[in-house]
Amino acid sequence: MGSLLDAADKDYLRRKLGRKLGKFAPSIERTSVRVEDVNGPRGGIDKRCMIKVVLSGLPNVVVEERRHSLQAAMDRALGRVERAVRQAMQRRRTKPLKPRR
Repeated sequence: MGSLLDAADKDYLRRKLGRKLGKFAPSIERTSVRVEDVNGPRGGIDKRCMIKVVLSGLPNVVVEERRHSLQAAMDRALGRVERAVRQAMQRRRTKPLKPRR
């Protein structure tokens, strides 16, 4: 996590990650979050939040969001990563078995 995050932001992010991804915990090996201020003092849509989830036996899920505020970027990325992990898990469950020869 970058220096953009104070203790309250880190706590918020941990709580939200737990809520969004906790139900998938048995299939998650590792999660990493990176935040940065892309443009620095120039402003604009420059707060970036990237979340990477390493799943057991499945491809990694990576989501990146850019917004005006750090909170908005984190919230949007958390929502998207939850949906992406859910879809990956559903694909694994519904994947057809290969026919025996």
